Amino acid sequence: MSEIHITLPDGSVQTVNPGTTPAEIALSIGQRLHDDAIAALVNHELVDLQYPLENDASVEIVTRQDTRSHEVLLHSTAHLMAHAIKNLYPEVKIAIGPAIEERFYYDIDLDRPVTEDMLAEIEEEMGRIAASNYSVKRLELSKQEAMELFKERGEDYKLEILDQVDKEEIISAYQQNSFIDLCRGPHVPSTGSIKHYKLLTASGAYWRGDERNKMLQRIYGTSWADKQGLEDYLHRQEEARRRDHRKLGQELDLFSFHPVAPASPFFHQKGAIIYVELVDFIRSLNRKYNFQEVITPQIFNVELWKKSGHWEHYRENLFLIPHGEGEDEWMGVKPMNCPGHALIYASQLRSYRELPVRLADFGRLHRYEKAGVVSGLNRVRSFAIDDAHIFCTPDQIGPEIRNLFTFVQEVYDTFGFEDVEVLLSTRPEKFMGDPDLWDKAEAILAESLKGAGIAYQVDPGEGAFYGPKIDFNFRDALKRKWQLTTIQLDFSLPDRFELKYIDAHSTEQRPVIIHRAILGSVERFIGVYLEHTGGDLPLWLSPIQAIVLPVSEKARDYAQKVEDTLKSSGLRGAVDARDEKIGAKIRQAELQKIPVMLIVGEREAESNTVSLRRRHLGDLGSQPLDEVIVRLDREVKNKERSTAHNQG
Repeated sequence: MSEIHITLPDGSVQTVNPGTTPAEIALSIGQRLHDDAIAALVNHELVDLQYPLENDASVEIVTRQDTRSHEVLLHSTAHLMAHAIKNLYPEVKIAIGPAIEERFYYDIDLDRPVTEDMLAEIEEEMGRIAASNYSVKRLELSKQEAMELFKERGEDYKLEILDQVDKEEIISAYQQNSFIDLCRGPHVPSTGSIKHYKLLTASGAYWRGDERNKMLQRIYGTSWADKQGLEDYLHRQEEARRRDHRKLGQELDLFSFHPVAPASPFFHQKGAIIYVELVDFIRSLNRKYNFQEVITPQIFNVELWKKSGHWEHYRENLFLIPHGEGEDEWMGVKPMNCPGHALIYASQLRSYRELPVRLADFGRLHRYEKAGVVSGLNRVRSFAIDDAHIFCTPDQIGPEIRNLFTFVQEVYDTFGFEDVEVLLSTRPEKFMGDPDLWDKAEAILAESLKGAGIAYQVDPGEGAFYGPKIDFNFRDALKRKWQLTTIQLDFSLPDRFELKYIDAHSTEQRPVIIHRAILGSVERFIGVYLEHTGGDLPLWLSPIQAIVLPVSEKARDYAQKVEDTLKSSGLRGAVDARDEKIGAKIRQAELQKIPVMLIVGEREAESNTVSLRRRHLGDLGSQPLDEVIVRLDREVKNKERSTAHNQG
């Protein structure tokens, strides 16, 4: 082929010679675009700027201002850091260094702990390498060539990775000066493209995430296209430390942990109020959307887990209890509710007229999470999910899923969640059931999303082992992504449990199961929401909704009367009767993030009023007590968003 045709985003077409690179195309458009380029999209696939174009293609230049360039920059900075570490500590062995959202890390095997001083030295060396502006070149090697290269370099972890690669596969690596690393790419064109970065922390990490392997050291960092992006990120990190739910949990006396029950939270009185309010909120919506709440056992014979498939796919996460001598006499603490719900469904003969059957359950669940992954309330071993399973006919799948979308929207509107990303997660490498049924299930979910007008992205291979799913990812006030709601379609479990219903022709048919969790784990939701709000909970969710602050001992009797009136109206009130000045009491109430302060003195006692103070709004003046209570009661019942949110 003597010439190829390149289609640009504006629809124009360039005719170029085969082997032309995106960098050359960028230069032909303009020097500024060329200098600003990081990578390119060729036929919608992200590639290096030096990628040779051999056939007709669509090409889009990705600049450093483009959000799609961030992952390239992060991954390239991980290589820059590994390069610096190898220069400073030649004996180090490097493992893997992926980009993760807004950060990167690299796992290294070094015979000394990484200190803050060492991080500063590594950063300084990174700056020297970046200033040298070494070209970043892609190498393509056979497996044998790659094995010989990394064996010569003494990189045992790279050899272990290569050992699992098919011998016919072409291996890609990237070189900058003397440093070479395995990588699929793409990467920035030169080290000089990396200017604004920061190393964050160092921690331990088992090789390949397996605690049976050696503990390596993991160094985290971040990298941005400009100084402002880096400063904004570091500010968000500082704010995240201030909002850390573990810190807030201690300061607000919500929950604690104890070594006698690892990764299993103890909810104190205030934390339990939040927990119960959340459960009651979902319970009320379950009733509205016609879900029947059930209670199922917590411990089952392992035969149930074998039948459900969890023994094969989830055994390492099961808490097992010996019950006799043989393997079949072990009992397993339930990690999820679906098998128990299948037994309830199967407990009687079902007619198509009864379907859908919607079963909800807040039962306690236990999963053996490895010590290295548990984290505050975000990853625990003992928890409850606002769980439900819908048993329906194939024709009912679409309407049921659309009904769930309405349910989800109502919940998200209540909490003010607006920045939400929806993912369709498809068949994983290890799955259960018929591939044809998987394809059918994925198509149904995709059609349901399209029919509801919900924009979504496909997340390949991230489905549950028993079926594809729709995940709702929420970005919090600090722009961090959290997976909350999940809707999963399951054709496998009904087969395994031989579930059936009788159709209109008196024929036995197999139902479909839709798994649903809106908040997800209640524990995790509390952690996420505390950090999203910074502990400024809406009035309906606050453990103490209003605190009464007497200005002197003479007003204490009236303060107690106000508290009693609050409680008789269904509001959670308390009195700060400490012998402190009113300013100190207000500061303490602010620190405890109590949304309403009712300040009372002799004048308020005589007029049956209160001096109303709202968090983030300040002093709202003297108001009749009964009117204040009516407004607070209405705000609670309507589950209005917090004053802080309304101001922000």
